[in-house]
Amino acid sequence: MDIARNEIGVSGHPESGEISRAQWKMILIASLGGSLEFYDFIVYGFFAQFIAAQFFPNASSVISLLFSFSVLAIGYVIRPFGGIVLSSWGDRYGRRPVFLGSIIVVTTVTICLGLLPNYQSWGLAAPILLILLRLVQGFCVGGEMPGAVTYAVEAAPRRAGLAAGIIICAVNTGVLLATLVNLGIQTWLTAADAAAYGWRIAFLFGGVCGVVSWWMRRNLDESPEFKEMRGAVEKQPFRETLRHHGKRVAVGALSIAVMAGINGILYGHMPAYLVQQLHYVPRTAALAQNAYLVVSSCGLLAAGWLGDKIPRRYLLRASAALLVVLTYPFYQALVKHTVDPVVLFVLAALVFSLASGTWASVLADLFPVQIRFSGIALSYNASVMLFSGFAPLAATMLIRQTGSLSAPAYYVIGASVITLAASLLLPVAQLGGGKRNAT
Repeated sequence: MDIARNEIGVSGHPESGEISRAQWKMILIASLGGSLEFYDFIVYGFFAQFIAAQFFPNASSVISLLFSFSVLAIGYVIRPFGGIVLSSWGDRYGRRPVFLGSIIVVTTVTICLGLLPNYQSWGLAAPILLILLRLVQGFCVGGEMPGAVTYAVEAAPRRAGLAAGIIICAVNTGVLLATLVNLGIQTWLTAADAAAYGWRIAFLFGGVCGVVSWWMRRNLDESPEFKEMRGAVEKQPFRETLRHHGKRVAVGALSIAVMAGINGILYGHMPAYLVQQLHYVPRTAALAQNAYLVVSSCGLLAAGWLGDKIPRRYLLRASAALLVVLTYPFYQALVKHTVDPVVLFVLAALVFSLASGTWASVLADLFPVQIRFSGIALSYNASVMLFSGFAPLAATMLIRQTGSLSAPAYYVIGASVITLAASLLLPVAQLGGGKRNAT
């Protein structure tokens, strides 16, 4: 059913195993939307306390912050529904139209977030509109990352591990851009100005990046593998995925719990946590996270490359096992200020890169091309909704309930244990080196 992709390259000739210039171009352009997705996510986390003060004023700053993180979670709750709709369209009509439509909507919403009047100006309408905008954005983003991964592995099927790693690396670039924007705002604006309008500049800058992404994508060609199987498209890919691949969707979602959980903590909770609760200087916190991103980007590319040589599930499993052992000491050192945070985050990046560089290709290996977009979208969005969207809220509540600033470690350890257990259920046929599951 899905055999030709193992033998034929994007140009219709046998692949040499190397990524051609045309394939590089297709993969890099496909990655732009994922970069915007995580840029927006990080920006919201960086400025959550300012957004909370302007849209959810409350005598207790903790309660206000909980409301702000709840809005972040709401945007992720809707993602699976967006993923279902958009991935079904992508499996029926092609990857390209979904790419273009989603980037237009996400960009528009990001700009609107930067311009939205606060509670003092519009009263209750302001937080309601904030919630609605996050819902619309979450709906569209639900198909963005799965679409990028699907497109990348279909553009270079025999180097799926490296191709998917490039997508995740580009996402890290978006995160790095967000941290640099945050660093610039913290450096060039006073604390009062950053709270008043600095966060708006960050969202508007993201909107400009979205416009550039759309301009580059407008001439993007359709996925080569999708074009090859147009006559065999599934008319109801969502139903087909649940009916014949439901178990793989569940295994895939649980297998990437460590990716979703750690990203939710690192990008949604950690920025405010380091500054507000651990009292690190904002500049120090930003430098540590930037160091993490640089090391992680190199590490995940290496992991993606290695995942084309050996079974990817081994790399994912190794990362999860190491995180179970090392997460609590990491938090203890962070809380007690006993180790330079830059050193801590670099070490964390080396450990986590084994998982961050392989999770996308692990998901892609689970599904045939006819329903791959739908399968990846269901697994990815379910995992992100459960383990990433609620991570900042859960971490904040764990600290409040236990009274321990190291409590978020329990969340990361829990996600790692889930991945470790689920990885044992991944099909043995999942191999690197271009051997892709076709059942």
